Amino acid sequence: MTDQLILVLDAGTTSTRAIAFSGSGDIIASAGRPMTQHYPASGWVEHDAGEIWDLSKACLEEVATTVGIDRIAAIGITNQRETICFWDRTTGEPLSHAIVWQDRRTADYCAQLKAADPGLEPRVQAKTGLLLDPYFSATKIRWALDNWPMVADAARDGRLAVGTVESWLIWKLSGGTAHVTDATNASRTLLMDLASCEWDADLIALFGVPAAALPAITDCAGTLAHTGLLGRPVPITGAAGDQQAAAIGQGCLTAGALKATYGTGCFLLAHAGPTAPVSRNRLLSTVAWRLGGKPAYALEGAIFVAGSAVQWLRDGLGIIASSAESESLAQSVADNGGVSFVPALAGLGAPYWNPDARGLICGLSGGTTRAHIVRAALEAQGQQTADLVDALAADGVAAARLRVDGGMVANNWLCQDLADSLGLVVERPRVIETTAMGAAMLAGVGAGLFADLESAAAAMAAADRSFHPAIDAAARGLRRAQWQAAIARVLA
Repeated sequence: MTDQLILVLDAGTTSTRAIAFSGSGDIIASAGRPMTQHYPASGWVEHDAGEIWDLSKACLEEVATTVGIDRIAAIGITNQRETICFWDRTTGEPLSHAIVWQDRRTADYCAQLKAADPGLEPRVQAKTGLLLDPYFSATKIRWALDNWPMVADAARDGRLAVGTVESWLIWKLSGGTAHVTDATNASRTLLMDLASCEWDADLIALFGVPAAALPAITDCAGTLAHTGLLGRPVPITGAAGDQQAAAIGQGCLTAGALKATYGTGCFLLAHAGPTAPVSRNRLLSTVAWRLGGKPAYALEGAIFVAGSAVQWLRDGLGIIASSAESESLAQSVADNGGVSFVPALAGLGAPYWNPDARGLICGLSGGTTRAHIVRAALEAQGQQTADLVDALAADGVAAARLRVDGGMVANNWLCQDLADSLGLVVERPRVIETTAMGAAMLAGVGAGLFADLESAAAAMAAADRSFHPAIDAAARGLRRAQWQAAIARVLA
């Protein structure tokens, strides 16, 4: 690459951003907009798909204008996964709000499916790598068809289009000419066969999803569509769900490489190679990427509440003024004072998969201060991650190093606590925007700017700092025991 740039749309849960990357992985320009969160009922979370598009378009145009439109060689997209959008093929406009990955409205439906047929979830997991949980897209689609007449009417009339956020953005960017989804996002719907990377007729029938409404499944790199939004045709050449993109951006390209992204939630991926793994410890099997029609796979653990726990301390309890304050408060006390915080504010994800679990702060005494509570909230991130690393080990993946990214890892205290909690070296990248970086690497490969992901990683990805464990195994074990006792109370 010379002075050509890759422009990435990163459509996250709380904001949408556009970032222009050089071929050496430097951020040349960026723009972001916060996104409105809608909570129409307890446990329900929705986004306005029209707002997602408007904000994404504004960010894209702002960055393109800043760097010069003629310098943009390709566009990559990464997105919050499992969130599902519904729109009208004829008008190109949303039919309803999008139902967000955090949404728990289909928990009862999932429980009913499992109760009616105890063998159903194992069969679904064998085919999709996923569990019957409201986290995934298929049950959200079923709910919308049953409860939103405008969605049901569009399905009946053949006007309905459904897709995850990258699918919606590609539709809008292409002027409605491309209805596609990449294989990583498709693998999060409960509708795709993991081995073939195709929609599965039995799963489509199980959830009653109209097959005609689904997008075509594509590779993660290649010419997916073109957009004329920037005044000239620009190819969209890369797409992946945010966690897979982050793993790519971290250079997790060989079996056993492990990364965790600490954003609204925390998502840990371990690269598993060309064969779909089977977890016996309630982790998920997922597509890491698909290139040239050939998928690579990963094992994944999902923690629903990470950065949003700190946000809750700020906005819900009002005990910190900013997220950055959490670092100095955690440092201000020698330990957590016996306080445990299980941040099950949206249920518990892997390896528990309990949508009805609720958060718990316990171990309070007359000596407890807000600093102890804040420290316990940050320590919970290491303990939740340790739960996942333990499950990986039970599945035969022994980690030696954890690569971390996401907004939370700017906190040095947190990174050190992760190393202490896990007994692993924790490595932070030079550019912590690894989600967007991974999408840029895919787009670079898809546009022919790099020969393969290894070449892209060599050019764009680099480490910044490593954190080494500073406590012994006995101290680590005491902390694990305190956490496990708190988890037991939540699950009781």
